[in-house]
Amino acid sequence: MTNNRPLIAHVCLFMACAFWGLMAPLGKDAMTHGFSGLEMVTFRVLGGAVLFWITSFFVPKERVGGRDLAMLAGAAVLGLVTNQCCYTMGLSITSPVNASIVTTSMPIFAMLLAFFILKEPITAKKAGGVALGCAGAVILIATSAAAASSKVGDLRGDLLCLGAQFSFALYLSLFSGLIRRYSVITVNKWMFTYATVMILPFTFGDVSSVDYAAIPLRTWLETGFVVFFGTYVSYILMMVGQHTLRPTVVSIYNYVQPVVSVTVSVLTGIGVFKPTQAAAVVLVAIGVWLVTKSKSRRDMESEKNGK
Repeated sequence: MTNNRPLIAHVCLFMACAFWGLMAPLGKDAMTHGFSGLEMVTFRVLGGAVLFWITSFFVPKERVGGRDLAMLAGAAVLGLVTNQCCYTMGLSITSPVNASIVTTSMPIFAMLLAFFILKEPITAKKAGGVALGCAGAVILIATSAAAASSKVGDLRGDLLCLGAQFSFALYLSLFSGLIRRYSVITVNKWMFTYATVMILPFTFGDVSSVDYAAIPLRTWLETGFVVFFGTYVSYILMMVGQHTLRPTVVSIYNYVQPVVSVTVSVLTGIGVFKPTQAAAVVLVAIGVWLVTKSKSRRDMESEKNGK
């Protein structure tokens, strides 16, 4: 079984990113034919809280200290409330193609935050990677700003999706130690609970006023996919992979998302894929690769001590 752990981790990461890639076009379609962005966010956090609480009854119990419970509330603000609100609202405005391309920028934000918060050095390779990634983002945003159709993209939606990646990178930088102390079920159980408490007072009016009887079956199925596979299952699969594989390997799977999302979006007619978007993908991909291949402070200290 031990020998199979790397293979299982790779499969988990691929499936998680494939589900997230599918979530973009399916979520976009659901928010076009029945639900608003606010309602979809509410379904995600509330559904996640319910599913993780149910799961917690079937796994070993973990006691979380009072201080850590308070910190998990802060983690929920960045890792779920801001992240999911920005991404879901952005997806409701822009194209699923652009939303999925933007998700690959997270390692670049993580590197910049590691420099300011963790004092990680910025090497020439990292700086070059950030420059290329930013160039890709600028091309994508410029394409959206000039677009006449949301199938190509929307500037507001692209910026919201970028904000979601920044929020999640900040969450990882500030709370990585906390989330490693507990199991994936315990962490997500409390984070989704806090997120629900924070979001529901502001969205309850919208959610309660929906004419649910008029919602098409297709929209219900797409929303179910977003909540169950795109949220609950993907969060578990991603953390299983993270526990076994190096961060540089994990980050490579980010590129599964735009591949899946672009393919499904173009085939279903929800989005289009233009040469400028392809150029943005290439620049961001090379930029992230350079960032993840660069040496960390720990690597440099190990080399120095070894000499």
